Amino acid sequence: MEREIRTTQDGSKTLYIKDLNENYHSHHGALQEANHVFIKNGLNLVNYYEINILELGFGTGLNALVTINDFLKNDKNHVINYFTVEKYPVNIEEVSELDYGSSFEHPEIKDFYEKLHQCPWNEKTEILSGFFFTKFQCDFFDIENLTLPKINLVYYDCFGARVQPDLWEDKIFKIVSDTMENEGLITTYSSKGSVRRILKDLNFEVEKKAGPPGKREMMIATKRSHEY
Repeated sequence: MEREIRTTQDGSKTLYIKDLNENYHSHHGALQEANHVFIKNGLNLVNYYEINILELGFGTGLNALVTINDFLKNDKNHVINYFTVEKYPVNIEEVSELDYGSSFEHPEIKDFYEKLHQCPWNEKTEILSGFFFTKFQCDFFDIENLTLPKINLVYYDCFGARVQPDLWEDKIFKIVSDTMENEGLITTYSSKGSVRRILKDLNFEVEKKAGPPGKREMMIATKRSHEY
């Protein structure tokens, strides 16, 4: 897929796929969106010493990077095991041009960002003390064949239903649900009605949240062990 670098309204960059007419992030602000959807309405709502995160999909690595940034802000008082899936990895030239390291104050963020992309696939890597990272190059539907611990938090960051409708249907959400611990949380930029209904049918408690800049709503969903 042919991609080009574009600058979003908060100054951070994203990738644009010409064939799909689709951005990897909101043009209103890639960094703002990642922090709002996956940190404020995701990681900051999960209160465990050891947190297992599953991300669909890795893409530019921005979601992993904002997670590391938040981890550093919290003085590394917990352990994160971060698992991510990506079928079409970005290349090292794109990583360099995206230049996400310059968007953060911590001096080592740039090194961590490069390490996320340079570390081997399918192998657990300690990016920094207490932050363990494993990336899998495979289709999202292959998650059911991966060996994962029970997941506490899912970053559901697939391309939109306009271009990849099968990633917003019941089959994939059932696969994701089966990876999750009871009381595990899914957070996504989507507020699609059909997705809310699918998640409710899978025994999730769904909550609408204010969306990131440029989007009215998003949603989070908590997996319940019984009917609520």
